[in-house]
Amino acid sequence: MGTNRAGRSRGGAVLVAALTVDSVGNGLFLPLSLVYFLRLTDVPLALLGVLLSAATVLTLPVPLWAGALADRVGALPVVVASQLLQAAGFLAYAWVRGPVGVFVAAALVAVGVRFFWSAVFTAVADYADGSPGGWPRDTWYAISNGARTAGLAVGGLTTGVVVADGRAATYRAVAYGAAACFALAAVLIAACVRIPAADVRPADKGRGGYAALVRDRPFLALVGLNTIFALSSMMLGLALPTVLLTDLRGPAWLTSGILAGNALLVALLSALVGTRLPRHRRTRAIALAAALWTAWGLAMAALGPGPLGVVAALLIAATLLFTVAELVHAPASAALAAAAAPAAARGRYLAAFQYSFAIASMVAPAFFGTLYEVDTAAPWLALALLNAVGVAGILRLERSLPPDSVREPAPAGSRQTVGAGAAAD
Repeated sequence: MGTNRAGRSRGGAVLVAALTVDSVGNGLFLPLSLVYFLRLTDVPLALLGVLLSAATVLTLPVPLWAGALADRVGALPVVVASQLLQAAGFLAYAWVRGPVGVFVAAALVAVGVRFFWSAVFTAVADYADGSPGGWPRDTWYAISNGARTAGLAVGGLTTGVVVADGRAATYRAVAYGAAACFALAAVLIAACVRIPAADVRPADKGRGGYAALVRDRPFLALVGLNTIFALSSMMLGLALPTVLLTDLRGPAWLTSGILAGNALLVALLSALVGTRLPRHRRTRAIALAAALWTAWGLAMAALGPGPLGVVAALLIAATLLFTVAELVHAPASAALAAAAAPAAARGRYLAAFQYSFAIASMVAPAFFGTLYEVDTAAPWLALALLNAVGVAGILRLERSLPPDSVREPAPAGSRQTVGAGAAAD
């Protein structure tokens, strides 16, 4: 459902650029994870795992605070603050020496990350609402997803090259580089992006708060179903290295090539997909993504050792199913959640929606590891079954969601090219 705003959003191109820079910062550190602390501190691996897990658990209440803040002061300031928190955390990474420092630095970054993801979807939806005649939310979400994917890929590749020498100073330089990316993204958004205040209708003012959300069964069902889809979206990066090494017995470079190809296609095709999604029902688009993930799970379950050329070809074909599902699901699900939320409580609703990703990220390692120990095909068959249930579930849920959330017509005179839309806004 649309929200009227007093004024017009400005700085769309800068917003997309800032989200890309933000993701470069994430990508810079993504390949290091535990390795960074193992290289620069004397903290043992087992304790590092506990400290980083504890820092993540600490963030579980964050979406509740972030959503309330986004509704009260606007989502954009929350996004800027989250990026500054991450910048401070990565600066602290460069000076970490012991367990307490590891926990404090990791907690700063983890809290910043959770605040960011709890507010950024609201910020993008708010920006789209303030751009009459511009792109609909689906397109903005698709372009933002592509920008973030491109940033992650650039950051990851950069780190892979620069840390090859293994020097401690180089590792610290990566932390400084990540901090600089987050600080730059915050400055760009704060200085150049403007979103007018929402003109909330009187009928919507009483629909705010988490109590109303808890009573909103269709939206809670959407969060539950999206947990399945979020789990599916994480499984390629989580499981592929293990599957390729232990089951398919392929070379490590094939994993890198598959993941890089997936990221490249998402980055290149997100805008194209985003301009076409508004023509279709969001629930049907999500159902299509779930059906593709079902087929992907069945294809992965059927794979086995064989000649490298055959294994690579089959794996690439299977991954294309995953990639198309990812391209469709990311913008359609975010746009559906934003449109299904009452205007007065969009920040809270979209922050709660992020719990589907938080729960999936906690469940995914155990889901894959436990089932993979039973049988190498078991996690893929289970994932296919869950997505098949997801197809039926989202189509059934379609009837219970607000009609104008299922399909939002593109505004009259909407721009169909990326450059024109972002530049004009």
